[in-house]
Amino acid sequence: MRVALFTNNYLPFCGGVTVSVETLRRGLEACGHEAWVFAPRFPGAPDDPARVVRYPSLPAPTYPEFSLAVPFSRRIGRLARALDFDVIHAHHPFLLGPAARRLARAAGRPIVFTYHTRYDKYAHYVPLRRGVVEAAAVQLSTRFAARADAVVAPSAVLRHELRARGVRVPIAVVPTGVDLDRFRPGEVGAAREGLGLPAGEPVVLYVGRLDREKSVDRVLAAFERIAGTVPAARLVLVGHGTQAARLRETAGRLATSRRIVFMGVQPHDALPRYYRTADVFLFASETETQGLVLAEAAACGVPAVAATAPGSDEVVRDGETGLLTKGDPTALAEAAIGLLLDTNRRRAMGERARAVAEQEFGVGLQIERTLAVYAEAAARLGPR
Repeated sequence: MRVALFTNNYLPFCGGVTVSVETLRRGLEACGHEAWVFAPRFPGAPDDPARVVRYPSLPAPTYPEFSLAVPFSRRIGRLARALDFDVIHAHHPFLLGPAARRLARAAGRPIVFTYHTRYDKYAHYVPLRRGVVEAAAVQLSTRFAARADAVVAPSAVLRHELRARGVRVPIAVVPTGVDLDRFRPGEVGAAREGLGLPAGEPVVLYVGRLDREKSVDRVLAAFERIAGTVPAARLVLVGHGTQAARLRETAGRLATSRRIVFMGVQPHDALPRYYRTADVFLFASETETQGLVLAEAAACGVPAVAATAPGSDEVVRDGETGLLTKGDPTALAEAAIGLLLDTNRRRAMGERARAVAEQEFGVGLQIERTLAVYAEAAARLGPR
């Protein structure tokens, strides 16, 4: 099978959609399929693997590290038509999403759409009245989903939301898979030594973008409370984003500033060693469609403390693989302190988290389910 993946987010930009697309690309290729990625050019991008095609792009005014694709290219259009794809898979409802749909309709091939993001939660990046942007984002994304031949939702709650909005096309729940061979428990001491972290201190970890919608300020506030009870604890943050400088300034004003370490953005393949340093993974975001980093932490045997929210609560089993709590700093801190002070409970949760990851979050399951979506969409469309 030859598949076209159209995405506005791709390497070297770091984020959940990038990881999802790259995981899908690698998984399809490993199964003997031919996966092509159509994505915008990003400044400083490394050499691409085979079958990655870059559209011209412009820098995003409100997010300088992000590039906006210019979704028209005669050269790329000719190439895409010549490749005669079996399935066209769009990962966004705007920019390259419509380009993917035009190609699919012209070729008589199925268009599959993955609804990765609650787009209304990102309205603050658009310099227009927020209420208008939120309404437009919901309307545009819902209409795009309704006009696809099949929709992939990363979580069951998102499928329910789309159904409530009137989307009647088939919707399959397919979480992004985790490479369980790379993301697995490892020797904590060696991981900490490699990153220059003391061996005997409890480590609280956050991995993700340092952007407003991730509520990292709550992680900092929660850690200040954690360190008040567990003074040897250290907070490690991995990631970068538009709020990075402000968050560093906020951390610098805290009494616990010397216990907080910003590691910056890291390649996805390098993340397992960061997870292996952690005793607890702390996550305050309430805008997730899946919470991929929670699944990665689970795969590495790290129990999570997370805000109770759609997406996250489909990854963390409350009281079993971690703890779900209110999103305020006090509640997050109390849950994390409880785990840090109870070694046996924390280790048991970590072991159970790994077992659940093996059962539910492997890449193989993602690829199997995605291929089933492709086959069913093609069958419904019928021969050209």
